[in-house]
Amino acid sequence: MGEFELIERYLSRLGARRDDVVLAVGDDAALVRPPQGLELALAADTVVAGRHFPDGLSAEDVGYRVLAVNLSDMAAMGAEPAWALLTLTLPSGDERWVREFASGLHGLAQRFGVALVGGDTTSGPLAATVAIGGFVPAGQALRRTGARPGDEIWVSGTPGDAAAGLAVMECRLEGPEAVVGPLLDRFRRPEPRVALGLVLRGVATACIDVSDGLVADLGKLAAASGVGAAVDSTLLPCSRSLRAAVTPPEARRFALAGGDDYELLFALPPGTDAAALGRGAGVGLARIGEFRTGRGVIIDGEPAPRELAAGFDHFASPRPSP
Repeated sequence: MGEFELIERYLSRLGARRDDVVLAVGDDAALVRPPQGLELALAADTVVAGRHFPDGLSAEDVGYRVLAVNLSDMAAMGAEPAWALLTLTLPSGDERWVREFASGLHGLAQRFGVALVGGDTTSGPLAATVAIGGFVPAGQALRRTGARPGDEIWVSGTPGDAAAGLAVMECRLEGPEAVVGPLLDRFRRPEPRVALGLVLRGVATACIDVSDGLVADLGKLAAASGVGAAVDSTLLPCSRSLRAAVTPPEARRFALAGGDDYELLFALPPGTDAAALGRGAGVGLARIGEFRTGRGVIIDGEPAPRELAAGFDHFASPRPSP
């Protein structure tokens, strides 16, 4: 099937219908009408076969993930997602693959009210890029730069599950389906914490999403804020599946260094009613430490090992095993 037929059949009507989209797929550029008094939040992410996901991941899951990682960027800024552009590179015009990819992307876009307004297709090694736009009230965007000494470190969900799920896909971790199935799901279908980002506006002093590993991303947030961070690993929230699949030291390492979680890691002033924030967003939250004067990340009183602090580097070797 040719490029234009693929676009027309599977990619031209993806996502939600929005009143603020003036012109979508089919012209040289899309036209959107941003709401007055709001700031635009823009982000883009690329996923490459063999680099960001294993070859065994289904086309539907690839479509879901490429949008999910962008939605996570919106969540980390406290922004409401609105529009997306898709660039898809395919080794061949495989109609079935494109149909399943579009299904995964479309379902998630509909859930979060995102309209696909344009993009491009080309031939080459399998990769997909989504650029996303959203909006946030002026001056209320969450940033990495506001954490202060004494602020508490909080994280959503159960970090480590996604990395363990990837280990299952790559046959580095085995177990009964009842145990490893939920871990696989966390890698295949990460849940963007958009609702949490919205309730954190005006409350959290700093925020980042966990994509490259909790310690690595905490280090980025702390450096941007000019503070140090101290983590108590006994406070890390570990899922029942992760605890059943690996030993406690392995679970700790997955949680600290695994990456691919797309949870939110954020700073709250002491005394904040975090439980109410979690209820409002429908997700569990855990306090795992505090920000301090100084630099770097401390884990259980010791500087974070270099391999934990480094995180995932897109230009280095493939992601190491936690």
